Amino acid sequence: MKFGKTILALSAAVAVSACSTAGPDKSVDRNLFDKKHLSQLKAGVWIDPNGCDHWIIDDGVEGYLSARLDKYGKPVCSGTAPPTTVTGDFKGGSTSIIGDPI
Repeated sequence: MKFGKTILALSAAVAVSACSTAGPDKSVDRNLFDKKHLSQLKAGVWIDPNGCDHWIIDDGVEGYLSARLDKYGKPVCSGTAPPTTVTGDFKGGSTSIIGDPI
């Protein structure tokens, strides 16, 4: 019985240690064709149903969306466009091989 408890404790330690590893770098485009840092892609602004702004990027294969925040971390609701619309050249980062047909 002591051996079983040792195995159980060892298994739990291994499982917990796996939780501390860092995940993949989300700031890099994982596209196989054009590997660009997200700062090199063009962003537009999508206005959500509440009127708040979100950064949006579409490179033709993957899409990115992030809330637009002020320096205090609060949502920016600029009112520059009606809710549920997109402004800007958010498809400007389309891949050179596939592009974005829409």
